[in-house]
Amino acid sequence: MTIKEFSNLCGCNPQTIRYYDRMNLLKPVKVDDWTGYRFYDERQALDFVKIKNLQTAGFTIDEIKELLDADNEAIYEAFTKKIKEQEDRLNAMLEIQKSYQSEITEMTKKIEEVRAEIIMRMEDYNPSLEFGIGNATYDHVKGQVDDFFDSIIKNRDYNKLEYIDNDENSEEIKQDLLNDPNLVTCYEKHGWDAVKDFYDEFSDLNDSQEYMLLFELASDKSNWTGFANTILGMLILKNKARKRKLDCKINNSKDGNNHFWLLIRKNDEVGK
Repeated sequence: MTIKEFSNLCGCNPQTIRYYDRMNLLKPVKVDDWTGYRFYDERQALDFVKIKNLQTAGFTIDEIKELLDADNEAIYEAFTKKIKEQEDRLNAMLEIQKSYQSEITEMTKKIEEVRAEIIMRMEDYNPSLEFGIGNATYDHVKGQVDDFFDSIIKNRDYNKLEYIDNDENSEEIKQDLLNDPNLVTCYEKHGWDAVKDFYDEFSDLNDSQEYMLLFELASDKSNWTGFANTILGMLILKNKARKRKLDCKINNSKDGNNHFWLLIRKNDEVGK
């Protein structure tokens, strides 16, 4: 039988038969030396049925090859084993499905707790002396924090939570940032009293770039969470039309003076 006749007998297209040939699953009984035409025996249709059903059941090519010469009892046992594997996999997926929703619920609860803690610290923070902003602007800044957490919950982008907690940074983090070959210091200020005195010097951010704000603060600036979220919120408001990634790290000052570094990714353009 030609490959076309054989594929008609099997109820498939010739491409399937050629594929089984390439995979050494179903070889033709003869290949014409001159034309390269494949010829099959009608009894090979039984092998086709075996191969097709094993493949449909999820057996790999190698597994099918091992079963080609097996009797019906061995194949039936192989099906039983495969069914057990699929059942185990399905049960595992069902367990994952159950735990997924509970983990999402628990994570959302934790995010809301972090949100409440940050908002509470921001409510206790007076930004007027440090940043020179009034209540109306500060309300917008706090609104940015709410939007930030809403975005985390909606998009389930939990990695964004990393920058929020600024109470456990260290000198090691500072050195890692300043010595990072992928970061460039594009602005720095030392010995200042309040951010409002130099905010306009660095607050115009370039589009589509990643920035890191690094502060060393004197002991009188103790509400780091309020400080960090205020400066980030102000920058987001000012650069709202621009795509950018912001992060903020704060350390205790070693010399009692306030220090600030604005770093940018080295592969980004500086000073457009």
